[in-house]
Amino acid sequence: MKPSAIREMGTEELEHKHAELQEQLFRLRVQASLGQLDNSLKLRETRRDIARVKTILKEKQVSP
Repeated sequence: MKPSAIREMGTEELEHKHAELQEQLFRLRVQASLGQLDNSLKLRETRRDIARVKTILKEKQVSP
């Protein structure tokens, strides 16, 4: 997910996306622990997407 696409989202959308990504990360970790994960890069991409969303949420909270 590109930062420019994330910046266009509203605060509520970002919070919803954050929760969705956290759920996805949980499912990926369970799959990895069971040995069912096909693409291990998906874990890293999801963690980075979470970081991007959290960063932009923080930016929006600091400067309205």
